[in-house]
Amino acid sequence: MSNQPTAAVIGLGSMGWGAAVSLLRAGIQTYGVDIRSDVTAAFASEGGTGCATPSEASANADVVFVFVVNGQQAEDVLFGAHGAVATAKQGTVFVTCVTMEPSRATDLAARTTDAGMLAIDAPVSGGSAKALTGEMTIMASGPAAGFDKAAPCLDAVATKVYRLGDAAGKGSQVKMINQLLAGVHIAAAAEALTLGAKIGLDLEMLHEVIQECAGNSWMFGNRGAHIVQGDYTPHSAVDIFVKDLGIVTGEADTHPVPLSHTALALFKEASAAGMGREDDAAVAKLLARKGDIKLPGMS
Repeated sequence: MSNQPTAAVIGLGSMGWGAAVSLLRAGIQTYGVDIRSDVTAAFASEGGTGCATPSEASANADVVFVFVVNGQQAEDVLFGAHGAVATAKQGTVFVTCVTMEPSRATDLAARTTDAGMLAIDAPVSGGSAKALTGEMTIMASGPAAGFDKAAPCLDAVATKVYRLGDAAGKGSQVKMINQLLAGVHIAAAAEALTLGAKIGLDLEMLHEVIQECAGNSWMFGNRGAHIVQGDYTPHSAVDIFVKDLGIVTGEADTHPVPLSHTALALFKEASAAGMGREDDAAVAKLLARKGDIKLPGMS
């Protein structure tokens, strides 16, 4: 394993944790850092090296993955106090797996490149379950040299790595479109199942049948199960889609995105009602309250 690159993961949330564990499983020495010291300690107990700051984590890494919540956090961990770029070796590959505005992704990649690094704009999809098994999908753009150097690490965390060109921002543009569809599909699933409940249909039956019909979507199957089971444990949160659909509507500028605006309003309302940190399927509870019905898991 001596010719293996070393890796760092900044942000050990649900996706970052899965990526870090997958890197360890592939035999790659991995440094991890998170704002929660207990999570960093747990990572050390898995065989990784826990670090106190992004700068410490990146100092000895060949490939640095960034798994924070938004573009501002990405900027902070890269260039802020104790930022990773300042201590990284020249030629380190920074793989930024953050859903953010494509315009911001382009700017951060340019600043990283100007500092002598290789920058890959690489948002991910697949959820926490696929992150844990190293089966994420990565939508990536950046220089070929960066992909080549990071290849063993990318192979450890993902089954599909789409190389979308040399220009940073393309990965974030594709992820933005994915989040448009995901957010609209969650809202549609919530609307469909709450209407089904209102008219007296058995939700388990309805969920099963629709999955075999043309109206199905991946989100209906996955998030619909959360609604049917009344389980709103946050695998992804309402507030994530407040952010992501906000990116869609902001970056769309004058292009009409009416479904995105409608879904965003629903997620915003659910967040304001105290559901922001619940699973994103909790928008169904908001619609149920408005429709004067009770779904499983509602008191």
